[in-house]
Amino acid sequence: MQKLYVKDKAFYKNVAGIAIPIALQGLITTGVNMMDTIMIGMVGETQLSAVSLANQFINIFHIFCMGIGMGASVLVARYYGMRDKESLKKTVTIMLRLCLAMATLFCVATLFLPEQIMKIYTVEEGIITNGIRYLEYSVVTYFLLGLSLTCTIVLRNVGQVKIPLYTSIAAFFINVGANYIFIFGKFGAPRMEVAGAAVGTLIARIFEFAVICGYLFFKDKEIGFRIKDLFVPVGNLWKEYIRISIPVLISDGILALGNNSVAMVIGRLGESFVAANAVTAVTQQLSSVMIQGFSQAGAIVTGYTLGEGDKEKAHSQGYAFLGLGIVFGLVAAGIIMLISGPMITAYNLSEETQAIARELMISICIIVVFQATNSIMTKGVLRGGGDTKVLMLADNIFLWVASIPLGIVAGLVLHLPAFWIYFFLKIDQVLKAVWCVIRLRSGKWIKKIKSSAEIGE
Repeated sequence: MQKLYVKDKAFYKNVAGIAIPIALQGLITTGVNMMDTIMIGMVGETQLSAVSLANQFINIFHIFCMGIGMGASVLVARYYGMRDKESLKKTVTIMLRLCLAMATLFCVATLFLPEQIMKIYTVEEGIITNGIRYLEYSVVTYFLLGLSLTCTIVLRNVGQVKIPLYTSIAAFFINVGANYIFIFGKFGAPRMEVAGAAVGTLIARIFEFAVICGYLFFKDKEIGFRIKDLFVPVGNLWKEYIRISIPVLISDGILALGNNSVAMVIGRLGESFVAANAVTAVTQQLSSVMIQGFSQAGAIVTGYTLGEGDKEKAHSQGYAFLGLGIVFGLVAAGIIMLISGPMITAYNLSEETQAIARELMISICIIVVFQATNSIMTKGVLRGGGDTKVLMLADNIFLWVASIPLGIVAGLVLHLPAFWIYFFLKIDQVLKAVWCVIRLRSGKWIKKIKSSAEIGE
């Protein structure tokens, strides 16, 4: 087996230059979610559970957009490495068209079916009522979130990592301030509670959209994309986009549905379990933001290297990313152990909910090591290599064949302790980590990607 590191300081410097700003942006985003959770948790556990479950539906859209954006990023990174600006711009056009279509679909569903959406996750009337209020104020956010998120991913792929970071920092303070005003009714504003949390998020999303999309459409020169490019014909590049990027969208989309199936199981384990899971989810995100940064760096760097035509170098770098995954997984587990106690006591939770949260934290400490390893490989190196069809199958086989059935049995049939319920719900992370090592060693993950010139119009 090859070494889990490379003797190339420039490689690690390049990776850190991409990963750290992305990780910091993720940290800020998680900080916003954490402040949302703490503030709404001060209102009550029912409101906390409602916001948590309503966001599960919004998270489906978020993951679909991540799939659209990350699918496009495989092509963007490769074309950027090839210096093929025409194919790069056409890829962005296809990505934005898909994003707008997806936002319209979710907007209509939320506008006309909020009660049905909430009933997917819970049968408790109090949670459903509050969840509907949250969703009613979230209708417009799909367009704002979708466009700013996908544009951010594209900007990162051409080395523009600072602008999304600075935008997120400003959005953090805007969101926290707006939440404080509207949740609790400060400075003469009405006390809106759950609806106030949605309004705060909406205001922050408007700001993010204005800055990120404004920069890409009017200022950026690396891609040179302008609004008029949304209407240009993309020719046969659709075929290459579908071959490489659509499996990423399908994989992330089905994965989103699978994760929501997990949320459905959790939603039926009682209000205390739902509230405990909301607390631990924020902690897990907080500890794994560096992993997410290195995952995206893995996809970008691998795409660049293969775009330059150096397969051997890309394979060697793949093992180095595997080593980074193991290291950061252990670091994340250590962080969770350190902050779990203070995080749980920061919320206004009952004794029963606190006990469940402590069990979940222990389970997360184990899972996150495997999650870090497979995330950097599946969302990073292997995806950057163009191995998207196989990843689509692997992601969903492990989730639907192992995690969901075992989680249902553990939680709803055997009524096992919270530790084991969560462990089985996330067992796919362990299985994927093992599979990733096998796939990396095979070398079959390196795929050829054609430009628009090679495809022909």
